[in-house]
Amino acid sequence: MDALRYAQDLVRHPTVSSSSNENICEYLGAVLARQGFSVERIPYTDPMGVAKVNLVGRKGLGEGGMAYFGHTDVVPARSWSGPGRDPFDPTVAGDRLYGRGSCDMKGSIACMLAAVDRTAGLEPRAPLYLALTADEEVGYLGASEVARRSEHFREMVATGSRGIVGEPTMLEVVHAHKGTCGFRATARGRAAHSSTDQGINANLAMIPFLVEMKRIHDETREDPAWQDGRFDPPGISWNIGINDHTAAVNVTPDKSVCTVYFRPAPGQDPTSLFDRSRAAARECGLEFEVLGDGGPLHVDPDSNFVREVLGLAGRTGPRTVCYGTDGAVLGDLQRLLVLGPGDIAQAHTADEWIRLEQLDKGTQLFASLIRRWCA
Repeated sequence: MDALRYAQDLVRHPTVSSSSNENICEYLGAVLARQGFSVERIPYTDPMGVAKVNLVGRKGLGEGGMAYFGHTDVVPARSWSGPGRDPFDPTVAGDRLYGRGSCDMKGSIACMLAAVDRTAGLEPRAPLYLALTADEEVGYLGASEVARRSEHFREMVATGSRGIVGEPTMLEVVHAHKGTCGFRATARGRAAHSSTDQGINANLAMIPFLVEMKRIHDETREDPAWQDGRFDPPGISWNIGINDHTAAVNVTPDKSVCTVYFRPAPGQDPTSLFDRSRAAARECGLEFEVLGDGGPLHVDPDSNFVREVLGLAGRTGPRTVCYGTDGAVLGDLQRLLVLGPGDIAQAHTADEWIRLEQLDKGTQLFASLIRRWCA
């Protein structure tokens, strides 16, 4: 089956991260079994109590080989401006396939499945692994379970498999991306009518904390220690969000929440920023919760591994990206790159699409990697 048909089948499964991905994993498990994979099923329950599944398939025996990583979840599609009845009705219009997840990243998974079909007649000499995860969009929860529990993943690490995270890069070779870190600080008060003095305004405790967050924001933009010219933008993007949950203008806010999300580059240790923020929260009497601490990805751009992939991809040099991937929690794999069809600029959009040409080229490139490393 070609990548377009696989992609259409995958898009039809509405796998927004807040819902279960069990149905799409039933479909993918059947496909992998038909293709000759032994499939490891890794279920778990997310923090909201929703059942999730990761699949890790292995085809062939031996050591090394190739490992492909893709995520099955997608972001919500509350509004849809693309063609078709809805975002989960895959529609081909012109030279594009429209639908939620077509670019990020069901199109990539489709290319890998089509590449496996294309190379089915080759005699294997090393294993091919496919790891299909849940909850990448909300903090790499599925990939963390794979790294912690998967026997196949331990094999990949122990035998030095070459890993590809299939996120959209327009099939350019990405050797590094930033980490993804975040925390939440919460102030508690007491709601009351604002004409009385019975309430406790949660914002009054939050305001001095926000002053410190603004100070850190400014420092990270000015201090060379938090800049890395290999990335655009070079800074860590200290993003401050606030919400006081005020029900009405005449009600004293009983809760005030600040979230901070930032992206350290390889070699930058965010520990001091977490420690400083936690200390500020304690001083202001706030609750403090770490939401994520995904590390950056980095592989030596001059390594034989990178040069080999560049040659197969027809590229002159690797690049970096500022977004994160499941690679943030797969660091036990020493050889891991990001490489996949589609343009990240089309991910998460109200008319998400991928060019049909990218599906064809992605299938060709993944098939070339399978031939080189597994057959």
